[in-house]
Amino acid sequence: MQRTETATGNRIFLLLQGPHGPFFGQLADRLRASGATVWRAGFNAGDKVCWGGRPGYLPVHLGPDDWPAACARLLDDRGITDIVVYGTARPIHAAALEKARQRGLRIHVFEEGYLRPYWATYERNGSNGDSALMTLDIKEMEARLGAPAARATPAPAHWGDMRAHVFHGARYHFHVWAGQRRYPAFRPHRALDIRQEFRLHLRRLLLMPIHHVQRALSARRLRNGGFPYHLVLLQLEHDASFQTYSPYASMTDFITECLSAFARGAQPRAHLVFRAHPLEDGRAAIADTIRTVAARLGLSERVHYLRGGKLARLLDGATSAVTVNSTAGQQALWRGLPLRAMGTAVYDKPGLVSHQPLEAFFAAPLAPDPTLYATYRAFLLQTSQLPGGFYGRRNRATLLRHCLPALLSCADPYERQAATAAT
Repeated sequence: MQRTETATGNRIFLLLQGPHGPFFGQLADRLRASGATVWRAGFNAGDKVCWGGRPGYLPVHLGPDDWPAACARLLDDRGITDIVVYGTARPIHAAALEKARQRGLRIHVFEEGYLRPYWATYERNGSNGDSALMTLDIKEMEARLGAPAARATPAPAHWGDMRAHVFHGARYHFHVWAGQRRYPAFRPHRALDIRQEFRLHLRRLLLMPIHHVQRALSARRLRNGGFPYHLVLLQLEHDASFQTYSPYASMTDFITECLSAFARGAQPRAHLVFRAHPLEDGRAAIADTIRTVAARLGLSERVHYLRGGKLARLLDGATSAVTVNSTAGQQALWRGLPLRAMGTAVYDKPGLVSHQPLEAFFAAPLAPDPTLYATYRAFLLQTSQLPGGFYGRRNRATLLRHCLPALLSCADPYERQAATAAT
């Protein structure tokens, strides 16, 4: 059955789990103001607190095995026409989206910006490895742009609302933990239990000043070292992009492959710098793995681990960058830096990302074509990238202004761009 309602008053939205914080609740306010009906499925007390007492909250007290059938009934009983998620990989969302596709519903997907820090991603049906971008080549993007893309502006040094992100994450997981008796069937989509998640978020929030000093000292030693270095952009091992769209079972496997290839291929003066994800909370033994494997390969003096740090400064001084599929790879491309992506990534296009064997990449990395990247970036800015962000108040207000027309449109961002280019 394909539902075809297009008038705003006939649209009935179901929101599932969103970014930590008030974004989904404020989005619902604007959808209601436009005439739409909005429901929110809440799976834990953190979801309820983020909803902020708004009407339309539907508590879900079911385990993972019972959710798919209950979701199907919910979609039918409420006459849902649109479903909204933040990411598609977590089991709650994957099961719901399967039911939504069977019913021909519109699927709205938010994600962190492919071109962070100034944008958030909005797509239909899928994101990351399931994005429509995966089937588009740059020649097609160039044809649809209709004119040569301008050279990219200088890449930013600021990465986003990190403090607000950490704060909302700690607050969310506190309420999940404190209210777990009201949602005994809830199971987080990550391996740790609720108490462990909250403790990690709280610990990271409290240690931010200390980590800031440690990062500054490590970065200074790196800048003053006088050696060329390759930069490895690490990701969160529990992140959906790593779990779903990479060939690695763990970050240990990726780190070991990078160190082994570096030992075989890199120039003798070169160093290897591992830069942790800004939200790395210690649940994976990254530092111990790097130290142990580097020592085994005789690389201890040439390998460095940075707990976050200013990405712009690190990239500005790097010879190349390696990642699985982090959106930080876009920052490397923005600077014209050779990039090797080891997993499935929306920016893994010929002419942008090197496909050399990793050992050969460390020996003589191939740089991206700046003209192709300018085209790719311009296409994203015309389609899936919306100004603003999910966490800081000002950036959230900007995003909310821009995303409502996208959700209410009958066409997805890529279809709208194609229609505009054809006129």
